[in-house]
Amino acid sequence: MKRIAMWSGPRNISTAMMRAWENRPDTFVTDEPFYACYLNTTGLDHPGRDAVIASQSTSWDEVINECQHLTKSGCEIHYQKHMTQHMLPDMQLNWIDSLVNVFLIRSPEEVVASYAKARPDLTAEDLGFAQQHRLYQHVSEHIHNKPLVLTTKQVLTDPEKSLRLICDYSGISFHASMLQWPAGKRDSDGAWAPWWYHNVEKSTGFSPYVKKQLTLDNNQQQIAARCQPYYMAMLEHTLN
Repeated sequence: MKRIAMWSGPRNISTAMMRAWENRPDTFVTDEPFYACYLNTTGLDHPGRDAVIASQSTSWDEVINECQHLTKSGCEIHYQKHMTQHMLPDMQLNWIDSLVNVFLIRSPEEVVASYAKARPDLTAEDLGFAQQHRLYQHVSEHIHNKPLVLTTKQVLTDPEKSLRLICDYSGISFHASMLQWPAGKRDSDGAWAPWWYHNVEKSTGFSPYVKKQLTLDNNQQQIAARCQPYYMAMLEHTLN
């Protein structure tokens, strides 16, 4: 079983990427498996909090075991969509050593502008940039000295090239089925889908990249600035 962990923060085409992988005939997906653990541990009040906690295990050890050992009949690939902010500072990371770890990044300004529409009281920690960089450092030091890092812009500009890069890095074949998928909901979607997945449920593929005009208030600018060093440190390692 090949297990691929895609590490990104919120508002970063991560659900569209999950759709692409789930459309492969040999793959099953897991949607943000640590979300319930994260909410239960932190006490944060996110949209649909009770539904999320009721839908998943709140045991870190149980979720780690699923990420390492879960199987599905007829599938050779387990694709895991992970949110980096769910990895709390005191959490050990050696459990990811058996996974293929890939990093998806987006500029802090774009993430803040998008996320603030739904959660105006956001913090830098909500966006997962520092946590993502910590994960990247662990992978580069303990697993692979050149982890694969892709930007949202790269994926949207050339989805096939980006998906081929991930497949090559993971040691598997590319499937053209990853480029288009049926619109609609999925049984694999997390319990938080009613609050966040409206656009992806209408999608049938990756949308073209469009550069947006961003307007951030002073607090949002400060949050983006706090995240910027982590983003820039990873941006240096993206493939052209």
